[in-house]
Amino acid sequence: ELENDEHTAGVIMQMVRTACRFRLSGSSDAPFKRMSVILEDFVYAVTVSGHKVFVVKRHNNQHDPISV
Repeated sequence: ELENDEHTAGVIMQMVRTACRFRLSGSSDAPFKRMSVILEDFVYAVTVSGHKVFVVKRHNNQHDPISV
């Protein structure tokens, strides 16, 4: 579904670039290992490894909280 979706890729890459700017002082580690973008119907799971960005789109099966 995400193959050749350049608009979504551009938006996700901008989010990754923004998140990468928030480094802890004195740390050479990446500021995050995985980023989740949670929407009503689905979730984008974004992982950065080296210079590659991997994105998985999954259905969001979040259930409503149970009231007792």
